[in-house]
Amino acid sequence: MKTIRLSPLLTGIILAGCSSYTFAQLGANLSVDLRALSMGNAVTADPPGVNAIHFNPAGLTKIQGLQTEQQIIVANFDIQREFSVPAGYNVFGYSDDPMVCHDGPEVSSDICTDFKGKVSGDVEYVSLFVPYLKKMVDLGEGLPLVAPTMGAAYNPPGSKATYATAIYAPLMAGFGQEDGSPANFMGQQVALERITYLSPSVGYEVNDQLSIGASVGMSYQAIAMKTDLRFPNELIGMLRMIDEVVCTPFKENSDIITDILLLGICNADEGMNPFGKFGQMQLSLEQNLSPSYNLGILWEPREDFSFGMVYQSAAKMRLKGKFHIDNAKAPQEMIKGLMTSPTGQILAAILGFPNYIPSSESGLVSMDFEYPAHFQAGITYKVMPDLQVNFDVGWTDYKVWDKFKFEFDRTLSALKIAKILSGNVTDSSLALPMGFKSPWNFGIGVEYSATDRLKLRAGYEPRTSAIPKDKRNTMVPINGAQLFGLGVGYRFDADTDLDLSIGFLRSKDQIPANTSSLANQTGVNNLLLNPYAGLNIKTDTKITILGLNYRTRW
Repeated sequence: MKTIRLSPLLTGIILAGCSSYTFAQLGANLSVDLRALSMGNAVTADPPGVNAIHFNPAGLTKIQGLQTEQQIIVANFDIQREFSVPAGYNVFGYSDDPMVCHDGPEVSSDICTDFKGKVSGDVEYVSLFVPYLKKMVDLGEGLPLVAPTMGAAYNPPGSKATYATAIYAPLMAGFGQEDGSPANFMGQQVALERITYLSPSVGYEVNDQLSIGASVGMSYQAIAMKTDLRFPNELIGMLRMIDEVVCTPFKENSDIITDILLLGICNADEGMNPFGKFGQMQLSLEQNLSPSYNLGILWEPREDFSFGMVYQSAAKMRLKGKFHIDNAKAPQEMIKGLMTSPTGQILAAILGFPNYIPSSESGLVSMDFEYPAHFQAGITYKVMPDLQVNFDVGWTDYKVWDKFKFEFDRTLSALKIAKILSGNVTDSSLALPMGFKSPWNFGIGVEYSATDRLKLRAGYEPRTSAIPKDKRNTMVPINGAQLFGLGVGYRFDADTDLDLSIGFLRSKDQIPANTSSLANQTGVNNLLLNPYAGLNIKTDTKITILGLNYRTRW
């Protein structure tokens, strides 16, 4: 079993893929505030100190004088992915996929005689996109990282307004594997980051029962990915059959007649293979300033009851960056072969194929991206003087992630070929159909005051997946999940509090063969992001977060 440890300031929760990316509940709110984590994030009516900036800025009015907070969080991720062969597995009659087949070159059969059984592609380390270096950085397998987040709030004497700011990460994702991992075809390295580096906020006490608040978040947003490419597609399987069966008699003695009849395909030095690597793609996009805002209301009509509500706005961005594609020899040879035949040239012109495929292509890339809006409301009720229960419901507009469309600054040869099989591809753009949903979720938390100084907390938050079953994939191993939290709060004196919290999230998913168009669908039109066509997939994600929060009033 392999595990990785993530920094809370630099890393929040996995995963993604650019399709990935990105997503389900994406680990939202796992590294913003430790007290909230221990209460199942059910804190809208009971906002946690300075981090009320995020959960409900109206709660800032609970702060008196000057208050600072520092958090230290250590996160441990155990992310496992498993691939297996179902009965009848094949792509256009071929099943000798080296990823799942033990057969070596000495076995001439196109049908695998010795399947590997279960193949693992576990996450091995954290990958992050570093803004100033503008590149992905691996943090090392098993390397424990500890990093702080911080915030400050000030309520002037006699004022009804409280001002605050904090540094936190609403969303972070990063993972990677070494060369040769079966998981590399859906992201050898993936990173999705949103870091709020400045959040001027104000909470205003309207009266003894009602407070309102607002905050403006100035954030950095980045998406980056490095992935191997392969296309186990029926059409490519047919091209392999043509190369191995039809072309074999003409490999050494072709002439103008055979070139015309066979379109020049047989002149390729290397034939197409649905299980072969077609190349590698790297891209990174970012925006240094992405503003958003939070609006909150806190109503406390009685000492034993309060109601809170918060709206976190969407953030629309135009991300820009660079890309680099390395093309494998087989597709280059296919086009080269077509160009040796008059009929091949005519066919290529009709289909809009390029005249040649270079070994590599680089340039600029951009995309419209929207960080989704979120709404949450909740209550706090004291069942007994020493026991309070929090309950929240929330909704996130993940439906805006219907497609991720990448626009390149030039025509790409690979896209000119792929567009004949997908309406989501043009000569210079690629749209990944995500089809996300906007789910409702709830959380519940309990806090027991054992003494005047000691508080015990527990929370539970079941998380409904935002990803439809026909879009599940290995780049997003957090789908339907359960989050459990425990915490202890201790007051050293009237001005100093210490919170110790632990959270555990578990998400397991099964993607049976041919059920996801973003992972393992078979057929002719499965060209985009189906590198595991025809295979069964399982994911098992366990995340443990341990942290300490130190709060001081001056």
